[in-house]
Amino acid sequence: MPPYEHHVFVCTHHRPDGSHTACTREGESAFLNRLKELVKEADLRSSIRINKAGCLGRCRSRSVVVVYPESVWYGGVTAEDAEEIFREHLLGGRPVERLLIPQEALASPSHAHKKSNPA
Repeated sequence: MPPYEHHVFVCTHHRPDGSHTACTREGESAFLNRLKELVKEADLRSSIRINKAGCLGRCRSRSVVVVYPESVWYGGVTAEDAEEIFREHLLGGRPVERLLIPQEALASPSHAHKKSNPA
């Protein structure tokens, strides 16, 4: 049995110069903190783990969150979405459809925060 029923990774990547990426510009800290609060309030810290993550490679999807072991990818999440993801997905087992990153967007990484190298 895995150590956690759900393991949630929230992109908190910042550029080397300290500026925000698409994920962190959207307020990942508020989402991360609210989700941690919900898990703690429900006394589920032994079965649901919430972690900060570096770049998850899906920058165009803004505010990226991935839930394992299901490998469900969310994009554009806000602090207001934390309760819905917690209630529907983490407790109810039903991914929140409106926040899912489309499969075609998951097919290839998009590192929008990296500077392109001129040829």
